[in-house]
Amino acid sequence: MSNSLAKIHVKTSTEYDVLIGENLIEQAGSLVKNVLGECRIALITDDVVDKLYSKKVISSLKESGYDVIKFVFKNGEQSKNLTTYGQILEFLAQNEFTRTDAVIALGGGVVGDMAGFASATFLRGIRYIQIPTTLLAQVDSSVGGKTAIDLSYGKNLTGAFKQPELVICDTSVLKTLPKEIFDDGMGEVAKYALLDKKVFKLIEKGDYSLDELVYLCVDYKRQIVEKDEFESNERKLLNLGHTTAHGIELLSGYTISHGRAVALGLRIMLNAAKKHLNINEQVYEKIIGVINKCVSEERCAYQIKDICTAMLNDKKRSGDYISFVIIYGVGDCRIEKIKTVDAMEYLS
Repeated sequence: MSNSLAKIHVKTSTEYDVLIGENLIEQAGSLVKNVLGECRIALITDDVVDKLYSKKVISSLKESGYDVIKFVFKNGEQSKNLTTYGQILEFLAQNEFTRTDAVIALGGGVVGDMAGFASATFLRGIRYIQIPTTLLAQVDSSVGGKTAIDLSYGKNLTGAFKQPELVICDTSVLKTLPKEIFDDGMGEVAKYALLDKKVFKLIEKGDYSLDELVYLCVDYKRQIVEKDEFESNERKLLNLGHTTAHGIELLSGYTISHGRAVALGLRIMLNAAKKHLNINEQVYEKIIGVINKCVSEERCAYQIKDICTAMLNDKKRSGDYISFVIIYGVGDCRIEKIKTVDAMEYLS
């Protein structure tokens, strides 16, 4: 793939395009205009992204004739809660937003979740657009319509499905990300590498552009989401490594980032796959090599028994069972239910 603009069309209940390319933030106004037409816009972002990109985006939007108001909250998973969510709703109401207006999420996964959930519920739903500024958000969370906030008992326990009207992935912003934020996104890339042989080969080869990486991950997710928009079956594959990851995040008080937790979760699931003879040593070494290329080797600070306890409130639990995505090989992962009482033995 070249660095020219690439477009992936997502055919869900709301159809929309994912645009991938460099220097798209400067074109935000014209790109948004093609989709929204005339309306007022609320730009939702966090205090870190605000300093970096808000001025450019707002300037471009105003050049296209938009009246823009801005809401900024403190960056980090700790802000993905009922308090911030309520503040966004009050902000939209105070500024007399109507159902013909729209929200733009400018930032990483937390911003996308907050703005998306507020858009899903304010006036029972208003339009919104995603401008993801992290690798994690571009390859994963900005696409597919999942929005959620955390409760004290667990991650993403309150949310809604709300598809965006447009996703603008400006890959040039990825080149200036701090290493820890970039590596966070590579945790999700590792997940896609296990699910999709194309992504696996790309990482294994090691010579690729950011545009190509984002494109392949988004296109795989598009295929899954189009088959199962509301996660009744096949979309659960995208939770590979996430059940254990959410337990790790909760135990750490969200000081361990989502992507790093996913990478740790993948290692736990891969070790379990080897233990239960789903994969042989050769396949194990091949997969662990690709995970290490994405996120360097890390030991999990928590015991499996503690992770399993933390997982009990995970939304993937149904009664006495919890869903896991079990690894049988690259491109061969399967959704299986395991009794919660057996989970610790299975994963240990």
